[in-house]
Amino acid sequence: MEKGVNRREHKEHVFEKQHLKLNDLKEKARDLTNQYLFKENIPKSPRPEFHVSHLKHDTEGDGLRGIWRDKGFKDPFKDPFSGLDLLWWSLSVGPDEIKSAERRLLEKTYPDQTEEQLQKQQGFLEKFTTSPAFLKTSRLGSYRFTFPLKDLLEAYSEQFCSGAPPIMRVFKTILYKQEVNYVVLVHSPDQEHQFSDYPLLTDNPDAVCTYRDGCFIWRPEAMSETHGYELIEGPDQMEVKELFGREVQFYVWDNVSIALHVDKQVLNFDAGRLRDNLKFCHEGYPSIIHRNKFHNFQGAEQLVNNLWPDHPSPLEKDE
Repeated sequence: MEKGVNRREHKEHVFEKQHLKLNDLKEKARDLTNQYLFKENIPKSPRPEFHVSHLKHDTEGDGLRGIWRDKGFKDPFKDPFSGLDLLWWSLSVGPDEIKSAERRLLEKTYPDQTEEQLQKQQGFLEKFTTSPAFLKTSRLGSYRFTFPLKDLLEAYSEQFCSGAPPIMRVFKTILYKQEVNYVVLVHSPDQEHQFSDYPLLTDNPDAVCTYRDGCFIWRPEAMSETHGYELIEGPDQMEVKELFGREVQFYVWDNVSIALHVDKQVLNFDAGRLRDNLKFCHEGYPSIIHRNKFHNFQGAEQLVNNLWPDHPSPLEKDE
């Protein structure tokens, strides 16, 4: 385990070359003082499997100007622990992904149910997907680029891998005060010797994150941050019990980041394509950057229209 402070002055505890599930993380971090990770009596919550086909990259105004100027994405700061130039993306999990994950969980839990019985099940997963990993708000800035994973990997393959498929590896687990971040490293086959001691990202059914058929498969263990509901697994249906007062528990929340190794280069996209995939998002809490770096919608509209004056569509809100 390495300890340090990232460029945004947040304390990190880094576990290289492994994605530690929460019980293993508690064992590895047992000497740390963390009021969230080691809490007990956490209400039971679902264990879904999300199939994620889109990634998002959030930034503030200066970052947006840089992306526009460079016609793409690059890393303006080296990773403080590895010294690598990495381009960071997050999983984009929306209502469709939540609904399909709920369906998979029901089919797995009640394999003998008919379609009619499954249809009678009231939605429950959205009660638990309330951490910042699922919210439409942003803690990193008012501007969000959302790209299909397939398109990102194709562009990366063409520009960084000479057309070959990129390689994915287990990079690290980062523990913050209340957040657990599992990082996947994506790199060119040309750098295989440089990263050969990092485990390959394999399609392991017990892993926190895998890759299969053009999607990242994410199996979160802590989706809520504030646990205000408890899952009741009945003989033929999932039910939800709302909690009150001291029953409500605050816990860590987990998420997945994808780090593309770009080595001082730019992952290029056509200017129009960048604008097509850009939306405004409201400030999330707690913000990671200083609050004065967030823009209101009117200010964001003005900046985006100045950068892309000929784009035919107005700026949309991601909400």
